[in-house]
Amino acid sequence: MAAGEVPDRAEVRDAVRALLIRLRERAPGRSVEVRVPPYAAVQCVAGPRHTRGTPPNVVETDAETFFLLATGELGFSEAVAAGRVRASGVRADLTPYLPLLESARPSDEWPETPDRPTESGHQSGQ
Repeated sequence: MAAGEVPDRAEVRDAVRALLIRLRERAPGRSVEVRVPPYAAVQCVAGPRHTRGTPPNVVETDAETFFLLATGELGFSEAVAAGRVRASGVRADLTPYLPLLESARPSDEWPETPDRPTESGHQSGQ
């Protein structure tokens, strides 16, 4: 997407939902409700399960801030301090689970894997 271009609402919704699913996979549980209105919310993080009424541990933010957190362009505590994230409850710190996406690194910085040749041309793991 080009700089300054406004994304389609359905695209934002789908991206928010996909990232919230990734968060739930990274932090399984039901003790924290993470809300990105008006798009979606999930329960995650291990601990006492919430079942009725307003949950005791809530994280709420807008989609733009959530994308910045997910990509590591904004830190969780920094976002809370700036008022971009509202977090309440003792388990509402998502720092251990962020970022959700790995940053794109130049190919020469990728770690060696069994199927990727080393600088000498040999496959690693051989």
